[in-house]
Amino acid sequence: MPSPKIIPLVMAGGAGTRLWPLSRDTMPKQFIPLLAGGLSTFQATLQRLADPAFDAPIVITNTDFRFIAAEQMLACGVEGEIVLEPERRDSAAAIAVGAVLASRRDPEAVGLALASDHLITDAAAFRSDCKRAARLAAAGLVMTLGIPPTHPSTAYGYLAPGAELAEPGARRLTRFVEKPKLELATQYLAEGYLWNSGNFLFAAKTMLSELARHAPEVLEAAEAAVEKARRDLDFLRLDPESFARASKISIDYAVMERTDSAGMLAASFDWSDIGAWDSIHEIKPKDGDDNVLEGPAVVIDTHRSLVRSDEMLTTVVGLDDVVVVATRDAVLVASMAASGKVKNLVEQMKASGRPEASEHLRIYRPWGWYQRIDIGTRFQVKHIHVKEAGQLSLQKHFHRAEHWVVVSGTAEVTVDDRTVFVHENESVYLPIGCTHRLKNPGKIPLELIEVQVGSYTGEDDIVRIEDIYARN
Repeated sequence: MPSPKIIPLVMAGGAGTRLWPLSRDTMPKQFIPLLAGGLSTFQATLQRLADPAFDAPIVITNTDFRFIAAEQMLACGVEGEIVLEPERRDSAAAIAVGAVLASRRDPEAVGLALASDHLITDAAAFRSDCKRAARLAAAGLVMTLGIPPTHPSTAYGYLAPGAELAEPGARRLTRFVEKPKLELATQYLAEGYLWNSGNFLFAAKTMLSELARHAPEVLEAAEAAVEKARRDLDFLRLDPESFARASKISIDYAVMERTDSAGMLAASFDWSDIGAWDSIHEIKPKDGDDNVLEGPAVVIDTHRSLVRSDEMLTTVVGLDDVVVVATRDAVLVASMAASGKVKNLVEQMKASGRPEASEHLRIYRPWGWYQRIDIGTRFQVKHIHVKEAGQLSLQKHFHRAEHWVVVSGTAEVTVDDRTVFVHENESVYLPIGCTHRLKNPGKIPLELIEVQVGSYTGEDDIVRIEDIYARN
């Protein structure tokens, strides 16, 4: 009997706050083009699955990222199911949903749960390891791909090896340990423990059985959320009320620390979880002083540092082992050793109401993006980019009028009962209360400047009348 195909369950709903200010809630790290060739780690993850052994992926992401995920999948030629979580409930709920869907596709399916924000450059070795682990998973084990450690890290969980299994390099998993203190990490290294990569392979029916034993409320919530899910364009939108009943718990705590059916395979591929800025420094090309310099950056007497600038000239003099990241609206300066604490910084900023903690200046929409240029009392100025065939909703505002000036491309503008075409260096005026829509009918992106004038210019002063993207 031929082996069942492996169904990838791609987890793509995280926030990646340790890479702030580059990664934020509105555009997290898995979708940012961090890799060579302008690829995101999400796209690189999908491309690693280009093999007959793998079935079409099930991508599980947050509803806010649905159009970003769809666009990036289209750009790299991958078709699959996109499942929308109404809220973040951690990895156990996401994997439970994936296992339910995989078992519906094929009752004998083997699922591969993998993060979308890891860097693996040897795709062939990754696929080979997955196929080997899948054979053990099909026999009833929950397999995890372990990484041979290079140093006693306190940033990763550890896997304790047990009895040998049928596949070379595979063993029973006797203990699953969360991030230890340095002394214990050193001991684990000497005892042959592996790092937990967060990649798991399992027969869907096995995972459902283990969830029923160890986290029944998570499984019940996942099954109900799938049963009551609804189609929204090309997406599967999980039922919010059902999904909210799932505990916020990782698959590590919910299943892997409790099951007696766990195995581990020592990975033969290179791996980085790109968890913080120090790991970015490790994987990027460096100059003669061990510095990573990206964008307009100049340094003197600086060593073992990462300096990245999106736009403004950023300079560093006489500092070693530092991270400096400058975006259009925020600057991070941290010691390399403390770069993992950026997550705590973001939590503090969110608690104090700083919008920069969560939002980029550039906000992505299914039709393109917009970026605020200036804002003041009774006005706001934006740069708007509309991709080919993109169109904004038919809408109106109660508190502002708008002026649109086309910089590049052609705009098809509907104002109440008339439609006009606006070309480069031409403008159109939209009075308060008018019904209007913007569309790009051309073959190149449409770029325009929007000037809003009125008593209130917030994003919630939008009444959508009709929208091809089915937004509220």
